[in-house]
Amino acid sequence: MAGGLTVTTMPCCPVACERRIWPSAVSGGSVSMATETAMVVRKWRIREKCLCPTMVNCFRGVRWFAACYPHISYNFNEMPYQGAFDMSSHHAPENDVNRRSFLKASVGVGAAAAAVSEADSSQSVVAAPKAKPAKVVSIGSRRELFVDEHLIERMTGAARQQLHTPVTRELSLVHDAPWEGTSCGYHTVFQDGDLYRMYYRGAQLAVVGGRLILNQHPEFYCYAESRDGIHWKKPSLGLVKFQESKKNNIIWEGVGTHNFSPFLDSRPGCPADQKYKALGGTMREGGLFAFASPDAVTWRLLKKEPVINKGAFDSQNLAFWDAEAGCYRAYYRIFTKGITTAKVWKPAGVRAIRTASSDDFFNWKDATDLTYEDSPEEQMYTNQVSSYHRAPHILVGFPMRYVERGWNPSMRALPEREHREMRSEAHERYGMGLTEAQVMFSRDGVHFKRWNDAFIPPGPERPDTWNYSHLGMASQPVETKSDLPGAARELSFYGKEGGWTGTSCTLRRYTLRLDGFVSINAPMSGGEMVTRPLRFTGKQLRLNFATSAVGSILVELQRPDGTAVPGFALKDCHEVYGDTVDREVVWKGDSDLSSLQGKAIRFRFVLKSADLYAMRVATA
Repeated sequence: MAGGLTVTTMPCCPVACERRIWPSAVSGGSVSMATETAMVVRKWRIREKCLCPTMVNCFRGVRWFAACYPHISYNFNEMPYQGAFDMSSHHAPENDVNRRSFLKASVGVGAAAAAVSEADSSQSVVAAPKAKPAKVVSIGSRRELFVDEHLIERMTGAARQQLHTPVTRELSLVHDAPWEGTSCGYHTVFQDGDLYRMYYRGAQLAVVGGRLILNQHPEFYCYAESRDGIHWKKPSLGLVKFQESKKNNIIWEGVGTHNFSPFLDSRPGCPADQKYKALGGTMREGGLFAFASPDAVTWRLLKKEPVINKGAFDSQNLAFWDAEAGCYRAYYRIFTKGITTAKVWKPAGVRAIRTASSDDFFNWKDATDLTYEDSPEEQMYTNQVSSYHRAPHILVGFPMRYVERGWNPSMRALPEREHREMRSEAHERYGMGLTEAQVMFSRDGVHFKRWNDAFIPPGPERPDTWNYSHLGMASQPVETKSDLPGAARELSFYGKEGGWTGTSCTLRRYTLRLDGFVSINAPMSGGEMVTRPLRFTGKQLRLNFATSAVGSILVELQRPDGTAVPGFALKDCHEVYGDTVDREVVWKGDSDLSSLQGKAIRFRFVLKSADLYAMRVATA
């Protein structure tokens, strides 16, 4: 008995590993951690038997144990792993263990985590006596995605967060017009009613005799449109002259054409002649300029001076109206060191992303560099941040990660070796630079959860891939129909191929299920995820999920102390299975949650051969 609580047998890791690591029960008397730890050490060999390759889940398990059982105290000074974990100072989930010290003493921490009893899959989690109440998260009736840990209290069994990769589809555009050139890029895409609009830079690049020749003609910004987001056309607009003809799809020439990035301004009260806005420009031009248009095609400068003038800007720089925050947001390129001004260009450090906000699109404030949770410092070439349209309180970005790998057998084996070597003669990075798409999420616009694995990796080796600027993504995903009759709509992404090769440039489409960035995944062996206490205003729990034919999801509603709400226990829930982006959950033939509105409720999901992508408590 420890603090009035009996610590029962722990047959397996409570988090992810499903391995026997606790050889004996502790029942009555005092708990001898030194003795039990010695037994655990003989049974548990980190990395060799653990199924969790990064130990992140084990880290969460210890944190959850400490939060739920703060009244149990062990003297870790008796253990051979001193300083691994101080239970006495760890009474709440928000007080994270230092990850470095945890990894140095992982066995001692594992022993502490193993003291938690694993809940039976048909039973509610036993309440933690006198534990500090967890913070309640208000979700209203909005859709919530499991792209970060904002809602997740704990995961047990084999449950984990799984990043998903889009499916490669057809070429959307071939940039073959003479004014488009061989180095098109910085595509912007958005849906405007029944029309999809696309903007992109036209630029000419060539590599001749070990020399890189840029801008053999001026840079232009071009326009394309589509009725379905799949089939695109380039209308002849008659706006800008190229080689004595206006029969082209050019919409803008002059300042800002290196990275002109329009958006549909949804701000209430926005003037009709400024319905569409854009930022564009480079540091050599003085910064980012503001543009506006009444029809998305004919554009004008709003000010002769740049509206943002501190940064590097030699990339795609984006802006949009954030309805949740009630302000405009801008995301743009900086270098972490060096000097980048109109007169002095000596960048150093790494390519990074800065954000600023504005009430009027002219006066920008609160310039702040983005920060990332559990991600190393890497070269972020672009940012592609926008509000996710199905959950606008969540910002999503698709930065292009840039790396130079050096000359070695693998580099020489990549496609188009001779041309790669020729590009390197002009500048090493033009031949050795590699890029791919990542994905990141934020709830405040500054602090991001950036997934370290590639969202879209370079993929199978073929011409115009595995090179510098490959998979530079268009600004945001849009919804399109599925090519499977009767299937739900899906997200379409657009990524560049070629571009800095000096030979050609195309744009390819990729697709992903709606909300399908990250799921709570569990294999046939099963797993659970329990949310933090949530407060909602809706009436019906609806899920975006996929299971196998034998898989399932069960849901239990719990009070903050972990006890089941009568009528909404696991045994009352009808099995949920199938593959859909929107289905209700039913308990005892009823799905009405009106009686629980405004109360703090935990959601316990028990998964088997299933992926859970999103949830919402809908109003209807």
